[in-house]
Amino acid sequence: MTSADEQARFSRIINLLDQTGFERLQNAAVTVVGLGAVGGFATEALARAGIGRLRLVDFDTIQLSNFNRQLYALQENLGRCKVVVAKERILQINPNCLVETQETFVHHDTLEEILASPQDLVIDAIDSLNPKVELLAAVQARGIPVISSMGAALRRDPAQIHIGLLSQTRNCPLARILRKRLRRRQVSLDLPCVYSTERIDQLPSTAINAGDPQDHLAARGRVRQSLGSLPTITGIFGLTLAHTALEHLLLQQG
Repeated sequence: MTSADEQARFSRIINLLDQTGFERLQNAAVTVVGLGAVGGFATEALARAGIGRLRLVDFDTIQLSNFNRQLYALQENLGRCKVVVAKERILQINPNCLVETQETFVHHDTLEEILASPQDLVIDAIDSLNPKVELLAAVQARGIPVISSMGAALRRDPAQIHIGLLSQTRNCPLARILRKRLRRRQVSLDLPCVYSTERIDQLPSTAINAGDPQDHLAARGRVRQSLGSLPTITGIFGLTLAHTALEHLLLQQG
């Protein structure tokens, strides 16, 4: 039952979807893995659409190098955990949203916790290859629907951003390497993802797991090279992920 406060807060959503459609979103549980430039905007849209339960997974803190593109990067949040800041923001948007935070690095040993309890959908907004492979293999093994983001860095043309199957992506170095890794794991490539067909130069090997140079996660592996990116492109990636998620939830629960 939607309260009077929720009726007003989400009136535009209800006007578009009707009460039944909105309640489907209220009853949905979505996990967002990765709260950077792409995942932050995806989470924002899900919260503003009235998703009832959100699980947020990210091990990182807000750094100065995040300010050009990440939603949570404000001076007052510098050095704070992204999942904590994200939860505060979501509850400012929708106080009734049930928000669970996991300050967790995605690894084979942490996937049971990340994917615990029934989830209607997982959004993969990870920008590191190995955790991405582990997550996608795990959700497929568990039969959990997933929508994944491919590489948004180095792109400048929003008209070349698409939603499609990983098996159909082109001109994306991250997607190409991801396909090879998933094939080795016998993971199906028929999973939806957001990607760009804009041609870019081949990524250097040190950039496949691209993060910020001062990212404390670099201590877990080799030094990684940061890549240039625009707030517009990464934001569109995140909003496209969220839109695809909403359409999936409305269809599956219809």
